[in-house]
Amino acid sequence: MINTYQTSLAPPPVPPRSRSQPVLIPASLPSQGHNKVLVRFLVGVVALHLLLSLAGFFYLYYHEHMEKHFSAEDRDGLPSSQKQEMDKQDTFYKALARMAVKRAEGKKTPGCLQWDTMHSVLRGINYYEQIWLTIPETGFYYVYSRVTFSKGDSTIPLASKVKLRKNEADKSEDVMKAYCYLESTKNPHMCTAAQGDLILLEKGNQLSLWVQDLSLVDYEEGATSFGIYKL
Repeated sequence: MINTYQTSLAPPPVPPRSRSQPVLIPASLPSQGHNKVLVRFLVGVVALHLLLSLAGFFYLYYHEHMEKHFSAEDRDGLPSSQKQEMDKQDTFYKALARMAVKRAEGKKTPGCLQWDTMHSVLRGINYYEQIWLTIPETGFYYVYSRVTFSKGDSTIPLASKVKLRKNEADKSEDVMKAYCYLESTKNPHMCTAAQGDLILLEKGNQLSLWVQDLSLVDYEEGATSFGIYKL
């Protein structure tokens, strides 16, 4: 007898495989010792920058101070060629003027001589209204003039005067005077009134050269001139 009774038992279900979940670990905060090192580093950088700035300031101040106080005694120890080169550089930058004058024949009146700028030498000095020279900076200036008279006058002296005014709106005053004398007003003799002096001038001051009679002046080249040189 065949036993047809069969039992079909299903195998037990397989439990689902569990996937491993990542575990988040919080990052640790910087330690207190690390913060101190960073702060010390920043303080050091700032201190170094301040130190370099102060060193640069003192170097520039000392360098400028020494240049301004480089006296003639210090130059005595230098070679003659180096001293001559330094003198040339100083002279090159100093203000100066050597003025030729324009011919003013027929004007038998007193007045200031007019400049012939085409034949004059100007460096750092400007002229104003053809008769004035304007001082560019305050300092001591050597001022000179030479006026040659080709004629005389029996009633007035042969005089030349250097006039100074503080600015364009100020009245002028005489700061230098020179005279010469002709023995005879008829004979063709000449005389020259020359003068030179050291004057302290301020920036903006103006100088001119005045004569008693414009018709008596010799206007030949080199006979009459006016000059300024800053010391």
